[in-house]
Amino acid sequence: MKIALVSLNQIWEDKKSNLDLCEKYIQEASEQNVYLIIFPEMTLTGFSNNINFTAEKFEDSETIKQFSNLAKKFNIAIVFGVVIEDNEKALNKSIFVNNFGNILTNYSKIHPFSFSGEDKYFNAGNKLSVVEFKDFQIGLTICYDLRFPELYSSLAKESDLIVNIANWPVKRVDHWNTLLKARAIENQIFIAGVNRTGIDGNDLEYLESSNIFNPNGEELEFEKYEDMKIYDIDVNFMKDFKNKFNTVNDRKIEFYKEIL
Repeated sequence: MKIALVSLNQIWEDKKSNLDLCEKYIQEASEQNVYLIIFPEMTLTGFSNNINFTAEKFEDSETIKQFSNLAKKFNIAIVFGVVIEDNEKALNKSIFVNNFGNILTNYSKIHPFSFSGEDKYFNAGNKLSVVEFKDFQIGLTICYDLRFPELYSSLAKESDLIVNIANWPVKRVDHWNTLLKARAIENQIFIAGVNRTGIDGNDLEYLESSNIFNPNGEELEFEKYEDMKIYDIDVNFMKDFKNKFNTVNDRKIEFYKEIL
């Protein structure tokens, strides 16, 4: 399956300009026969706690409508991030729409980043999201979730690929790369991390660091179009790898529950 990761240089809190950028990459990916294109966290705004501006009603979300229309127009599935109203706060969401523009699943970030005050403005999600697409079972996570291996171990029971969309600053990019690789190795599945580039409204700098790791923790080869990388991944690689060298079966889940 061909997958595109877009290291979008997000324009701070500018939904229209960011959507125009996304459409350019979506069209290019479609012309390259990509099945699924993935954008960073809070795709059209960048990581912002300004929920009075960024948050939308789920049933009425212009961001969701616009990406759904682009999915239909270019016959491609899309994963993107959006802020959704939730009582007095909001939810940091990842949305998966198929090539017909239908929402297959949506995920609310389970671990708001308290270091940046995200937990003051965003409620935590409380359920996992896995979607079947083509030959893959795909799990969704967002940014800071990457630091919590238990979440990935649980998702991996049903997933062949776990996607993390992020705004992960350059000063901790070594953590990002290390944790993506570790999550792939320990769960013996594909892990895709999609990070932004540029400088945001908080003067945080971001480095191009989107990548896919295979179940052996190896970086996959890709074709590059500006800030977009295109990969071709095969679910049978994961199945064959686990058949030859399976470490996941040796987990002591009940014991871990006791000691945690």
